[in-house]
Amino acid sequence: MTRVLLVTSSILGEHGQSNDLARQFERQVRQRSDIQLTHRDVVADDLPHLTLPELSSWQVAPEERSEQQRDLALRSDERLDELLAHDVVVLAVPMYNLGMPSQLKAWFDRILRAGKSFKYTENGPVGLIEGKRAILLGARGGQYAGSELDTQTPHIRHLLGLIGISEFEAVYAEGLNMGDEIKEAALTQAHAEIATLVEAL
Repeated sequence: MTRVLLVTSSILGEHGQSNDLARQFERQVRQRSDIQLTHRDVVADDLPHLTLPELSSWQVAPEERSEQQRDLALRSDERLDELLAHDVVVLAVPMYNLGMPSQLKAWFDRILRAGKSFKYTENGPVGLIEGKRAILLGARGGQYAGSELDTQTPHIRHLLGLIGISEFEAVYAEGLNMGDEIKEAALTQAHAEIATLVEAL
């Protein structure tokens, strides 16, 4: 059984194009009896920005945490446990101002933890999460893939690589605000690529 964690991050809900890609992925997965899917909507989670009290709670031994520290640390612990319980993480990501939604960054801030998901060594940071792969489903109003304006993809790759997830694939639906013809062609191509990816899971 392949366990897939699908993470969505569009603030537009059912109208979000990245959520459309996520729904297409889910429809394909539901046809497979050998794939178990978990959906995590980081917008619905409404995680706050990371603060010093929350960061500090991670440095305290679990048995020594105050009630407030236990609650703060639980945000990270639960999301890390969820990630570790899956084989594949699929990130459905819109592009906002050349980057990712702040809600997705808040999720990353909880799973990137020194001593838990990566460690520092004399040769630099080393990821502690092994044997997992990641898929990016990117929806963009313009056309950015492969250009220097696509700062989103390298950022996400580096964040995943920091914790040890280096097997990475991406499907893009681009030019979605550049006219109906370009939009329909982009979505058709992306849906076909998603079907191929799911078939290979």
